[in-house]
Amino acid sequence: MKAYVFPGQGAQFVGMGKDLYDNDSNSRELFEKANEVLGFRITDLMFEGTEEDLKQTKVTQPAIFLHSVILAKSLGDEFKPDMVAGHSLGEFSALVAAGALSFEEGLKLVSARAQAMQKACELRPSTMAAVLALPDAKVEELCAEVDDVVAPANYNCPGQVVISGTIEGIDAACEKMLAAGAKRALKLKVGGAFHSPLMAPAQEELAKAIEAADFHTPVCPVYQNVDGKPHTDPAEIKANLIKQLTAPVRWTQDVEAMVADGADEFIELGPGNVLQGLVKKIAKGVATSGRQ
Repeated sequence: MKAYVFPGQGAQFVGMGKDLYDNDSNSRELFEKANEVLGFRITDLMFEGTEEDLKQTKVTQPAIFLHSVILAKSLGDEFKPDMVAGHSLGEFSALVAAGALSFEEGLKLVSARAQAMQKACELRPSTMAAVLALPDAKVEELCAEVDDVVAPANYNCPGQVVISGTIEGIDAACEKMLAAGAKRALKLKVGGAFHSPLMAPAQEELAKAIEAADFHTPVCPVYQNVDGKPHTDPAEIKANLIKQLTAPVRWTQDVEAMVADGADEFIELGPGNVLQGLVKKIAKGVATSGRQ
């Protein structure tokens, strides 16, 4: 069974999506529609901008979403997923690719999400760190011991958890992780504490936009980040999407559940190949490939 997976923030690169724009008229039409919806020419930044341009959250998130979704649509009848999932932002790409949201509605939500997250980041200095080679339970235990806000944010694969919180909280947690035997506890170059309680203001803002959006039953189950389980009910999908901003991304659990439900081939659609690497670490023996 085929599982299509969609990457999140951090996978962007200059030139992403240009082949699609140049060589496929339907794709070009969607990119131009995106420029209209967003009110600026995101295609110029994607194809010819700088790395700094692409690092702005208000650009990064829509850019990755557009690359992923337009790629899925360009496959036409070849795109026949038995199940889909996306990592953080990628969950929006997965929902649009699977027909739970229209292209325009999905893009508007992603843009609203990016701007709400940017505002939340500016409210309080915060960051994230990758912790390698500690059991998930140990990472959770050590985060709970820190007085400041710090929490697991991404369960990426066994032995790789990203934590999220205030700068002081992350510094204290990293010390504890290394003392407990972590191979590395490395601060990431991000502008805020994604998937932590510090995203509550963004969640409140995004919830209104999600509630107002028109969701449909997807063509296949969507494995969502908040619980690592398959969903097809639009009301459940909405509720989980709202929770996603302050809850950890349970990517390990997503992949394990998809494999348990019969997935034996994972295809990553969008920039980069990070998810293929994570899938190989979570589920040894499954086939992985990607399309950019």
